[in-house]
Amino acid sequence: MAVVKELLRAEADGTVSFGDYTLAAKSKLEDFQHAGDLLKVKTFHEITRLEKNGMVLYESVPGTSVTDFSETADGITFTVEGPEDAQITLGLAEDTEYEVYVGGQDAGHMKTNLGGKLSFSVELAGAGEVKVEIKKA
Repeated sequence: MAVVKELLRAEADGTVSFGDYTLAAKSKLEDFQHAGDLLKVKTFHEITRLEKNGMVLYESVPGTSVTDFSETADGITFTVEGPEDAQITLGLAEDTEYEVYVGGQDAGHMKTNLGGKLSFSVELAGAGEVKVEIKKA
């Protein structure tokens, strides 16, 4: 998988891809229309952040590239790549329990806080692409 040079793009299957962790300076793309929502991405080697309608949907530290990002009422799925391990925070439903799968392995049940944030780590160093699935429990 390569970084997303367009910063943010809609895929033919309805998913989005975003993020370029190779950038030395912060780049952003605003007002991207997708499925009736306004998306905004900020990305570079230190952070990748995707917002939907002004709310944080995805954030990684350090920066990552994400493909096949799909959000449904039951959760989020995506494939992530980066040069080193990353801390990922997702904006989901508040005070809700989710099943988290990283690289096909069950990472356990996690509950969002009152702000709807769910944070977890993904081992990316030398791993290539890692598939992440978050489902309501």
